[in-house]
Amino acid sequence: MAGSEAVEDKEIKSAVSSCEAYFEKVQSRKNLPKSLQETLNSAFAGIPVSSFPQVPGGRVIEIQAETPVSEAVKILSDSKILSAPVINTDHESSLDWRERYLGIIDYSSIILWVLESAELAAIALSATSATAAGVGAGAVGALGVAALGMTGPVAAAGLAAAAVGAAVAGGVAAERGIGKDAPTAADKLGKDFYEVILQEEPFKSTTVRTILKSFRWAPFLPVSTESSMLSVMLLLSKYRLRNVPVIKTGEPDIKNYVTQSAVVHGLEGCKGRDWFDHISALPISDLGLPFMSPNEVISIESEELILEAFKRMRDNNIGGLPVVEGLNKKIVGNISMRDIRYLLLQPEVFSNFRFIFTHLFLITTSLVTMMTE
Repeated sequence: MAGSEAVEDKEIKSAVSSCEAYFEKVQSRKNLPKSLQETLNSAFAGIPVSSFPQVPGGRVIEIQAETPVSEAVKILSDSKILSAPVINTDHESSLDWRERYLGIIDYSSIILWVLESAELAAIALSATSATAAGVGAGAVGALGVAALGMTGPVAAAGLAAAAVGAAVAGGVAAERGIGKDAPTAADKLGKDFYEVILQEEPFKSTTVRTILKSFRWAPFLPVSTESSMLSVMLLLSKYRLRNVPVIKTGEPDIKNYVTQSAVVHGLEGCKGRDWFDHISALPISDLGLPFMSPNEVISIESEELILEAFKRMRDNNIGGLPVVEGLNKKIVGNISMRDIRYLLLQPEVFSNFRFIFTHLFLITTSLVTMMTE
């Protein structure tokens, strides 16, 4: 246990170090006059965190670390939220946020865990001769993982026979060795994949704590109720956070969330102020942007599978990417990590992975959004 925690801490520190290096490089490229930078800092420092709107209902929804993944999905869905802080049940009564909270669980963490599970299923399929022989799902389930001779990473991960059975039923058996990565594997598993992942062991009993250990790369950094908008903006930009929790010293619960969207809305409210109008008229190059050349931008072709888009975000630790078409890579849309919630919450719409290409995903999610608003 201690060894795994040491590895986890090392990975987090490495990610934090990378974020800090990125932030410092952007800062060094700014061409803003010092007087203007000081004016901006002073303006944002004068806007209290308490001025941001409260979360819907006025209460932050929290999830216990030992909550099963399937239940966590239901809580997020029922509460109409994208993420929630995770309480460390070993220190639930602590007034110190460092002990009380383990981090943030969101749809992106869950779907990335699903993608990794798909990779394990793909490995299992390529490791067994049962697929080549065309053994049915029931036979695979009856034989079990051990009987199929699975060893190495699959056995260590404890991959359920049920998952392999579902994979065979989904059509992978006809194409031995096809599942070499998560998008291919998940695409071929068929509509029962999520049902297997969320309802069969060992996936059914997988807890939120387990997912956080694997996919928590960003630090959990709250601000106090006395903090300013400047502190929030620095945390969001420096560590590539999607939200910043707000706590009150000496009290155990998180009082509010300040999200990227809330900050953008806050900036929109600054229109008409001299300092804001001045900076908004400057070219983006004066802000150190664009940070990379066009050929360095990570994108996804509209004809590629949507799961490849999410895998690309995972591999590059980014929250979104443009959808492009043609030789000139014309931008036709955008995919973000928050969009993956549709894969979990709209199984009747996205049940057949064989046909979910990025352009179709964009069209379908737009229609789903319009219908639910």
